[in-house]
Amino acid sequence: MQATWFRIRGTVAAGAAVLGVALTVAACGGGAAPAGPGGPPGGFPAMGVEVLTLEPRSIEQTTEYIGTVKSRRSTTIQPQAEGFITRIAVRSGDRVRAGAVLMEVDSASQQATVANLQSLRAAREADVAFARQQDQRMRTLLEAGAVSARELEQATTALQTSEAQLQAVDAQIRQQQVELAYHRVTAPTAGVVGDIPVRVGDRVTRATQLTTVDDNEGLEVYLNVPVALAPDLRVGLPVRLMTDGGEVLATEALTFVAPSVDETTQTVLAKAAIATNTPGFRTSQYVRARIVWRDAPGLTVPLVSVTRINGRYFVFVAETAEGQTIARQRPVDLGDVVGNDYVVRSGLSAGDRLIISGVQKIGDGMPVSPQPAAAAPAAGPQR
Repeated sequence: MQATWFRIRGTVAAGAAVLGVALTVAACGGGAAPAGPGGPPGGFPAMGVEVLTLEPRSIEQTTEYIGTVKSRRSTTIQPQAEGFITRIAVRSGDRVRAGAVLMEVDSASQQATVANLQSLRAAREADVAFARQQDQRMRTLLEAGAVSARELEQATTALQTSEAQLQAVDAQIRQQQVELAYHRVTAPTAGVVGDIPVRVGDRVTRATQLTTVDDNEGLEVYLNVPVALAPDLRVGLPVRLMTDGGEVLATEALTFVAPSVDETTQTVLAKAAIATNTPGFRTSQYVRARIVWRDAPGLTVPLVSVTRINGRYFVFVAETAEGQTIARQRPVDLGDVVGNDYVVRSGLSAGDRLIISGVQKIGDGMPVSPQPAAAAPAAGPQR
């Protein structure tokens, strides 16, 4: 009897388990998986979305480069004389005027050379004075018939020779004085002194860089434009200078286009002058620069309407099929950002109805209820 009781209890438990499974299957709709986003439209209510009809608008055609800020008044200071540094008269960051003394190179040897030549000049002056007296004496004696004309010619020649020797010594003194002046390193232009890598006591040559003198006035941006775009380069094209975050610091114009191509990089050098009252630029600074080539009609889509999947960009457009409006996903090729919009290179056409809201909640083929956008996003100025 006890064995019979256990058999009845096991049968009841098994039946309860089967009943539970049946109830679960019934609650889930007979085992059918619910349709999710991107599935068949059947059983889904149409989702309300905002739709924007695409129309061509004027878009700036631009190209961005990394430019280098350079100064027309930037000078690398190198000595014109060799020797040991005996004095440094400035510090890094000092503002100096043109002609100010920056450093001095040991000039003792050069001073001795100049002093020696000046002593030689005194001897040559004495020779000239004596030869002039002799020439005058010979002229007097010739008039009296006491000497011949030949003797006068010899005296005149001696005078001319001594005068020429004196002139040669004067030229040597001027040359050595110029060399002596080279031992005082001066600023060729006004500006700010840069880094000074040398110290008092260092020996320098004509190839040694002592420092730089830079003036942040007269700045230019140097741009290397690929040769393929060279036919479109011309003086006057707008250039926008921007920060790393895309903020426009200044809008300038090209002032120079090189007539030749750099054979190493196959680029054309273009320059844009920076206004003297524009802050935020320094010599040798890298800056984002965007050349504006022209305005042309094109399509743009709001940033919020674009999704990115596996490195590709997609948008949803509203299409009507069999009396029902559904969302269709399209791959698009996008260009630069203009204000709050992407520039469309391909994938969309004028007249397409772009879905600009709820794109994260819909899928391809899902029914939608389109509504006009509250306010069509306007393309702002290019940054």
